[in-house]
Amino acid sequence: MAYRDHPQSSSDLNRYYDDGHAQNPFDSTHNIPMTTAGGSASYGGAMYTQAGTSSMADVSRTAPYGANQSYKPSDWLESSQSSNKRSKWVVIGSVVALIVLIVVGVVVGILVSKNHKSSSSGSGSSNSLGVTQTDPNDPSTFVKNKDLHQSFYGMAYTPEGSQLPNCGNNLSNVITDIQLMSQLTTRIRLYGADCNQSALVLEAIKQTKVDMKVWLGIYNIPTDNGAAYTRQRDIIKDAIQTYGTDHIGGVTVGNEFMLNYLTANGGAGTLPDSTVGDTGAAILISNIQDTRNMLTSIGVTLQVGTSDAGSYFNTKVLEAVDYGMANVHPWFANVSQADAAAWTASFFQTTNVDAAAKVSNNPKMYIAETGWPTQSSDEGNASNGPGTASESGLQTFLNNFVCAANTNGTGYFFFEYFDEPWKDAQFGGVEGWWGLFTAK
Repeated sequence: MAYRDHPQSSSDLNRYYDDGHAQNPFDSTHNIPMTTAGGSASYGGAMYTQAGTSSMADVSRTAPYGANQSYKPSDWLESSQSSNKRSKWVVIGSVVALIVLIVVGVVVGILVSKNHKSSSSGSGSSNSLGVTQTDPNDPSTFVKNKDLHQSFYGMAYTPEGSQLPNCGNNLSNVITDIQLMSQLTTRIRLYGADCNQSALVLEAIKQTKVDMKVWLGIYNIPTDNGAAYTRQRDIIKDAIQTYGTDHIGGVTVGNEFMLNYLTANGGAGTLPDSTVGDTGAAILISNIQDTRNMLTSIGVTLQVGTSDAGSYFNTKVLEAVDYGMANVHPWFANVSQADAAAWTASFFQTTNVDAAAKVSNNPKMYIAETGWPTQSSDEGNASNGPGTASESGLQTFLNNFVCAANTNGTGYFFFEYFDEPWKDAQFGGVEGWWGLFTAK
């Protein structure tokens, strides 16, 4: 969802749950690797406070959506109840003591600031969102914000300007992103490799000397005869040979490949375990095996997986991977913000974890994307029925989801680090408005 190699408009691409599958109790017209339970020492305290410049967003919850009561709240939830390119940001602030966090979960608050985030070029060149370096020539000397904590398992990330053909990313911006994200998480995932983003991220990690692992990505395309796959495989190969594997968690081959293949060959309602689905799976599996062969050829061992929309995992693909990453979006399932965390846990367990447990290799399953949009570019898409695209909606989802997932050891990559204006321009609606940071 966050990365498209060649952006093209298609209303079917995001209809993750509009597939007619028996396991999906919702009638939708659209469509989170692991902390140990109780590992909450880094989650205590307020994440960010900015007295005098920010105000607490409304954290009231909407009532449960009566039409979507075919599921019960899961045990997962019940058990834990750069450049100045970003003009405002959203950060999560915990407002309970550490002991409460460990036992029952955290209530988090969104704080919004209008200040610019700028890359730090020298000592003292900081602002409320920027990063100060005590040595302007050494990114590892950035001063950490005492109110920021690594409260997310992982974060979905695409460096700004990483889509072909207009590559506009740069190391300075990526360094600033890594300096900030490293204060929120120790894991990020990428979607593709074009525009040298793999090397940029690994170089930024090297220069900042942070504790960070990145899941590299290859965004292959069903309809280009393997061109995008081959190009990005070779880019990743070069990056691994240059930087090694110390900061790499895995290589993810494909992002919604099966969804896109099925959409182009019979419609998004076609089952992934079907004749058409198996045909698409054969292409993806070939790319996955080729990536393994590439890694073997350069003498490295890394896990290889794939990412897809939650309802679109083909069984043969699951048998071919070390891990799977599922995009699980309650917004596109027409679930209210109050019910979103419980629905996410239930859907992920039933549709992805249980399915993976049935194949002999039992691949580890992660949530590749989950989140809540903060606005819509048009009024018609500002509501999914029971929920609204709003900061208060994101607030509610964060309150209910983040600490529960951390406590229960669910691996997830929160969607996403910052808003992406190019997606708003290309697709409209809520597509560009999922970030914890908002874009200028």
